[in-house]
Amino acid sequence: MARRKRSAADFFPKSISLSRLRAAAEDCRGCDLYKNATQTVFGEGRARAPLMLVGEVPGDKEDREGHPFVGPAGTLLRKALEQAGISLKDVYLTNAVKHFKYIWRGKRRIHQKPKRTEIVACRPWLQEEIELVRPELVVALGSTAAQTLLGASFRLTKHRGEVMGSDLAPRVMATIHPSAILRAPDERARHQAMADFVADLKRVRAELRGRRSP
Repeated sequence: MARRKRSAADFFPKSISLSRLRAAAEDCRGCDLYKNATQTVFGEGRARAPLMLVGEVPGDKEDREGHPFVGPAGTLLRKALEQAGISLKDVYLTNAVKHFKYIWRGKRRIHQKPKRTEIVACRPWLQEEIELVRPELVVALGSTAAQTLLGASFRLTKHRGEVMGSDLAPRVMATIHPSAILRAPDERARHQAMADFVADLKRVRAELRGRRSP
């Protein structure tokens, strides 16, 4: 008999709400990432936020503090949102995978990309977040989040900035993860990457405004 695959869905509460879902996720054992992570880092934001931003996986600071996007990439993201004219009160922040994956390099914990099996195991949390928040637009930050929402064949370089549909959300747009800006090789490249990222977020703002116009 084939062994049943582990899943976050095995840890869902009987009655679903964002608060109950967040509490249940603290005990998730849907994959092995919980063994080395400090804690589950669940999504945060307004329950009916019009915009949901989905990253890949919590980072070192997020893992220690228990909140999404509080590290260097999160700081940059907030700056970009402000430049694009998007208020944080209209945003729900989360990640495709809720536990930090890393390797030790000296005394530092270095982020590692989650495996496909880990992404699939964690996907039910994201699915329920989307169903409960019901955002007007979901924006995937980086290729991992984009492929979680739009399928493994999705290519960010080809479809960046396009609004597409998926089985998780009717309207999804993908752009880079802010950490990619931090990894740019020099100041000029970082400046251009930031400008392009803000331009994508301005397109997001326009999409949201368009949905609300009569």
